[in-house]
Amino acid sequence: MDTLTQKQRHNNMAAIRSRNTKPELMVRRWLWSRGFRYRLNSPRLPGHPDLVLRKYRTCIFVNGCFWHGHKTEVVEGTFVSADNDSLPLLKDSDCFRLPKTNRPFWTRKILRNMARDEQEQRQLAKMGWHCITIWECELKPQKRERTLTALEYTLNHIYLQDHTVGYPPIDEEQDYDVAAESVTP
Repeated sequence: MDTLTQKQRHNNMAAIRSRNTKPELMVRRWLWSRGFRYRLNSPRLPGHPDLVLRKYRTCIFVNGCFWHGHKTEVVEGTFVSADNDSLPLLKDSDCFRLPKTNRPFWTRKILRNMARDEQEQRQLAKMGWHCITIWECELKPQKRERTLTALEYTLNHIYLQDHTVGYPPIDEEQDYDVAAESVTP
């Protein structure tokens, strides 16, 4: 049972921000200190990614585990809500737990968020953008360094992969074995 009154719960939920969250600020500080430059919440791209690195054609989403259903699975079976809707069961994970109160509302909301995230990333991929999702639980102190180092490595790898140019050999140059003229004594 919820230990807060309905008014207190409403105030708590209303105070949750979607921009400038602590996990997002951690990632932003790390990237900036490593020389990566980015734009915030680009309105031109689907899903308004948290960070957009145009040089790398990469969008970074910093997601909260609860709001985006991290590591949750749709389990066999359904439950019937008060509206007589048949809703799937969501399995809790180590970083996601579905609230016990108002389950139909939260199930719909989390499933909608998961579907929307997937759709937006598909659209970005069709537009030629790389998408990286960093989860809130991956920024806990014991995993933070490894996660952010992996992000830096991934961005550098993307840049090198996208900017490497292969030059075809010229037919005339294939016949020569020596780069300079031979010297006769």
